[in-house]
Amino acid sequence: MDTTQASQWLDKLIPYLYENGPKLLGAVAVVFAGVMASGFVARLMQRWLDKKDLEPPVKMLVTRITRLFIIAFAIVIALGTCGINITPMVAMLGVAGVGIGLAMQGVLGNLICGLVIIFTKPFRVGEYIEIIGCTGLVKTIDLFTTVLAHPDRSLVIIPNRKIVGEVLHNYGTIRQQDIIVGVAYDTNLPAAIAVINGFLANNPKVLKDPAPVVAVSDFGDSSINILVKPWCNVADYRATGAEIKLALVEAFRSNKIQIPFPQREVRFLNPGGNKS
Repeated sequence: MDTTQASQWLDKLIPYLYENGPKLLGAVAVVFAGVMASGFVARLMQRWLDKKDLEPPVKMLVTRITRLFIIAFAIVIALGTCGINITPMVAMLGVAGVGIGLAMQGVLGNLICGLVIIFTKPFRVGEYIEIIGCTGLVKTIDLFTTVLAHPDRSLVIIPNRKIVGEVLHNYGTIRQQDIIVGVAYDTNLPAAIAVINGFLANNPKVLKDPAPVVAVSDFGDSSINILVKPWCNVADYRATGAEIKLALVEAFRSNKIQIPFPQREVRFLNPGGNKS
């Protein structure tokens, strides 16, 4: 921009500021007051929502929408104070909103499904769930995604629109072990079951309520199978399963209870064969 153009701009700017300076100052004051008021109202809203039984994402969404609404309202008032006709701007924003909505169907779908999950509460943070072939401990429920944590510290991030409408298996905060151990056919079954119940009762990670299930499962080729199904907290599931299996082996060995290995009996019907 050369000196002549700069001079022309100043010649136009100075009279404009002289005529509309009070309006511009008033518009800036309105926007500033709107920003301050939005923060104050958002803090009051947050305190009120903290007393309600709502999920954190809902509280965050309500406070942010409240704050944005107040700021937008202040900007509209400021534009009117400056003498700007806002009707065409509102129409443009409406058209732009439709276009953005069509372009962001997936994002908006995740948002709506996230609100459905948060309000209907089919699962909560800290519960173990299985859905669309994914399992894990619910770590976070956001507006757009749900994050599942695995014992190997990996994370599964699922878009919320993939969750709503699917078959959900919610284990809650406890899980039941599913262990089968075989004993020989000549074993004293009541004694073997008493041994199992004994070390389950002494394991601090095994829950007493619900009570463990220990019962004869089925008859195998080489053993009578006993079903061992104690309950434990989700966080202790893997460690408890490993401890129970080790305790089973040690307890059976200490009590002379045989865990048979698969075997086959082969008989020769004509052991001598044909002699010529």
